[in-house]
Amino acid sequence: MAETADDLSAPLGQDTVRRVRRLRLPFTGMQALAALLGLFLVAFAGFALFNDSPLGGEPMARIAIRSPQPGAERAAEKPAETPAIASVHGPEPVPVIKQAAPSEQRTITIIDGSSGARHDVAIAGESPDKNPTDVRPAVMAGIDQRLLEKSRYGMIPIASEGLKPFNVYAAEADRARAAKMPVVAIVVSGLGVGAAKTIDAIMKLPSAITLAFTPYGSDPTKLAERARAQRHELLLQIPMEPYDYPDNDPGPQTLLTTLAPEQNIDRLHWHLSRFQGYAGIANFMGARFVASDAVMQPIVKEAAKRGLGYFDDGTVPRSVAPSLAIAQTVPFARADVSVDAVPTAAEIDHALAKLEAIAKERGFAIGVASALPISIERISAWTRTLENRGVMLVPLTTAMLKSKSS
Repeated sequence: MAETADDLSAPLGQDTVRRVRRLRLPFTGMQALAALLGLFLVAFAGFALFNDSPLGGEPMARIAIRSPQPGAERAAEKPAETPAIASVHGPEPVPVIKQAAPSEQRTITIIDGSSGARHDVAIAGESPDKNPTDVRPAVMAGIDQRLLEKSRYGMIPIASEGLKPFNVYAAEADRARAAKMPVVAIVVSGLGVGAAKTIDAIMKLPSAITLAFTPYGSDPTKLAERARAQRHELLLQIPMEPYDYPDNDPGPQTLLTTLAPEQNIDRLHWHLSRFQGYAGIANFMGARFVASDAVMQPIVKEAAKRGLGYFDDGTVPRSVAPSLAIAQTVPFARADVSVDAVPTAAEIDHALAKLEAIAKERGFAIGVASALPISIERISAWTRTLENRGVMLVPLTTAMLKSKSS
């Protein structure tokens, strides 16, 4: 009826228009967006105020845990593989962890280098010929097997069957001639760390120069074999405690005045196992250690047991090594001159001239130097004309024997 009324009231001659009412909202689109944002803020604030989660706002990770496989419960009950511990100086031992096969297991006794405590540690997966605390260095070529003793660190020297490493590994020399004329021996120390400088010393210095290796090189066996192939006599330097330790730290397994004798002997065995073929040992630093009779006596006694000589680098006036070596009948020598204390060509030449003068006055003289390029150059040049001046260059062992006979 309403539509008919509208048609009757429409003007004549015009088309009928259908009117459609539009639905109008009571608010605008911007007002709706603002209302939704307000509701979100109110909900967030309510969650923050009333949720009792101590980790609210902290990032979290969710991990799916699968049901264990058969036998996993038994595996979980087994203790984790215990790392082998190499005792070193400092308050805490240093762990050395090796991957192991689960089917093998062995037990070792570890001595804590700081406390002296002994621990039996089960090591899985180590074959019997491997040391769990370190890789055992291979035995060098040309080594007399009778002069080796097995230790937990590897093979170490020992006097046996009337033979001593001091005599067997001494470099060849004309000792009859050396007994009749002044002799000079020079020990070049600090080798093994830094292959380039070590090879320079091996190849450029005369074979009568004795070379002293530290135990810290990455491959001391290879370098020591090369030195012996060039007919150099070898010494092993043993790191010992200086006065300003630990600010001045000689390195791992340093012998310390605060350790018990058996702990220092254990550390000494670690050093002795780094390579073979040396005639004796020498101090590496150690101003505090070598001045103490109580800690030095077991070391010199061990050197005597193993048939080794002892070389004192002469840096410690109060060293007790000379008297202890005499008491233990250990072949001994002490450096008279530090050749490159001032590493310039002029000062090195002056030190070598002083060494030569001591030899002419006393019959023998012993110098010590480092493997600096300038030192190698000046020593090589000096030795080429030494015999023309009536002095013979000899290995350290020859000078030791001459000093003893003197």
